[in-house]
Amino acid sequence: MIPAHSATELLQQLIRIPSVNPDGAPGQNATGEAAMARAVGSFLEHCGAAVSYEEILPERPNVIGRFPGGSGKPGLLFAPHTDTVSVKGMTIDPFGAEIVDGRIYGRGASDTKGTMAAMLWAMFELKEQIPGLRAAVTFVGLMGEEAGQPGSKHFAEAHADEFDFAVVGEPTNLETVYAHKGCVWLELSTEGRSCHGSTPELGENAILKLTPVLASLIAELEKKLIEFTDPVLGSPTVSLGKIEGGTSPNIVPSSCRATLDFRETPQLRAAGGSPALVASILKEMKLDDLLVIRIIGDSAPLLTDPEVDGIQRLKSIGSNLTTAPWFCDAGRLAELGLPAVACGPGRIAQAHTRDEFLAISDLDAGVDFYRRFLLTYA
Repeated sequence: MIPAHSATELLQQLIRIPSVNPDGAPGQNATGEAAMARAVGSFLEHCGAAVSYEEILPERPNVIGRFPGGSGKPGLLFAPHTDTVSVKGMTIDPFGAEIVDGRIYGRGASDTKGTMAAMLWAMFELKEQIPGLRAAVTFVGLMGEEAGQPGSKHFAEAHADEFDFAVVGEPTNLETVYAHKGCVWLELSTEGRSCHGSTPELGENAILKLTPVLASLIAELEKKLIEFTDPVLGSPTVSLGKIEGGTSPNIVPSSCRATLDFRETPQLRAAGGSPALVASILKEMKLDDLLVIRIIGDSAPLLTDPEVDGIQRLKSIGSNLTTAPWFCDAGRLAELGLPAVACGPGRIAQAHTRDEFLAISDLDAGVDFYRRFLLTYA
């Protein structure tokens, strides 16, 4: 990457590099995060960091930049993600990075290339001071956050014990998100036997095996989920989000699948999570042999102690503590013992939209915020 002359120019460069998550954009020729990782790595080297790449999936690496002078100091991690959601349905050039009325437009401008640009530019401005700070500063660009979070999961398993605090990049209006629920998607399926629709008695209708179970299962889940209420995050929830089965009106369906969306508290996660809870209820209902349970999505909850040093430093520069209805890579890092929060410029309402943007004033505020946070270690 050619060194930029401002945070605005850096964000424009990042937006112009397509990094759509291919897992979330099937059939769209999404190229993944490799080019973005290389560009970020080049900029980190320009800032004086030692750069390495860890390939999580083919051509989809995490990029890690370790700044000098960190030996024996508490580890401080900055961790935005390098991927974006699909560009399908956008009404602007997703990679144009055009500036209109003080806003930079493009996919990822808000989520989360804006946060990444602000972090990187703050590090660039402080590149001479960072080696002398009372913290070992590391930046990681995490791949895959928008679908499955393999980047943060791998990084946490390999490196969580190297750090004392992590700031994950998400658009939070510079508030400190220290808690959010986890998200688990469970697929429940039944199998039957197909035959011609004119002779249904010769088959076994998989839809009719599954659908009568769902209402009573969800009602029982809602009763039991209250037992796992968290004083900060409230009660876990469950939602029936999808059901599908059959191939044609004149064929008795041989399979049926329903997807439940669970938002988990740390208490539910610690008790085995929603898969264990569903399995126990089905056993009580004597239906455990009827349904197959499969986890198709899994993200960890976040609940970081507000008294940890990193959060106190964020508060000292004016950041308010808050929770979020969404989940992010911070949960993956915290799950393996690394205190983590999400904090970045911009607003989540701008993320994933058809005309995604970040105000330049928000970007500049983010640079100033991260710079002041780093200097709390001076």
